[in-house]
Amino acid sequence: MTRITVLDGGTGRELKRIGAPFRQPEWSALALIEAPQFVGQVHEAFVAAGADVITTNSYAIVPFHIGAARFAAEGAALAALAGRLAREAAAAARHGVTVAGSLPPICGSYRADWFDATEARPVLATLVSALRPFVDHWQAETLSAIEEAELVREVVGDDGTPLWISFTLEDGPRGAAPPRLRSGQSVADAVAATVRLGASAVLFNCSQPEVMGAAVTAARTTLAGLGAAAAGVRIGVYANAFPPQVANAEANSALLDIRADLTPSGYLGWAHEWVRRGATIVGGCCGIGPEHIAALKAAL
Repeated sequence: MTRITVLDGGTGRELKRIGAPFRQPEWSALALIEAPQFVGQVHEAFVAAGADVITTNSYAIVPFHIGAARFAAEGAALAALAGRLAREAAAAARHGVTVAGSLPPICGSYRADWFDATEARPVLATLVSALRPFVDHWQAETLSAIEEAELVREVVGDDGTPLWISFTLEDGPRGAAPPRLRSGQSVADAVAATVRLGASAVLFNCSQPEVMGAAVTAARTTLAGLGAAAAGVRIGVYANAFPPQVANAEANSALLDIRADLTPSGYLGWAHEWVRRGATIVGGCCGIGPEHIAALKAAL
């Protein structure tokens, strides 16, 4: 039986749910700034739920969320704090837990048209330098374009720390056919780029569950076609609990509703489909809480 690696869930919404300082535009970074004990509490909750991997709360530590002046003054310290809190929670776990260093889309989520490598490079370098002592693998997540992944590989370099690359997909009632990134690039091309960049896993996150299955199938087919070059590259999914997002949506630009159908059992039903199609890494993104992760761990 293939072992499934269970990721944690969405940190931002869980911080809000437990009463941590939370507002826009700072989003999940506000708790780090004002009350970091809440971040530790969220990590502990996901560990208790059975997560094998917890993710640093560094997604919103970018000028897009906290402002350029604050990032220049405090960005490195906040990222180091995010890394330390995750490492402490992993070290205290009763089962083996590893730490993923979250590397977000620097210029804004869901918007490949806003990506500027010259602007993003120094911000990403600050995050990587501050997080590096604390992480077991890098997790570049919610990437809308292949170019974002290429920049991540350039900045993290090749120091032996594994790299996982996670793309966000076009949303809609059925998603794109064939599945595409929010940039319009195909999943097949994104998976091929992931292999070329030397990543050890390709994932899909921060899109609705309905679009993930086709992406997993496309990824599995592409990896098989690449032969030995893709040997050992794993496939993962962590969907969000939001309704479909329009093409010009900006992540965290509004506090979106959570779908009532995505209860722990409802989400687990989708996870079974992803595993059947070939995913071996499963977790949750925005709106997926510890109760969902506990259901995944128990069943998978």
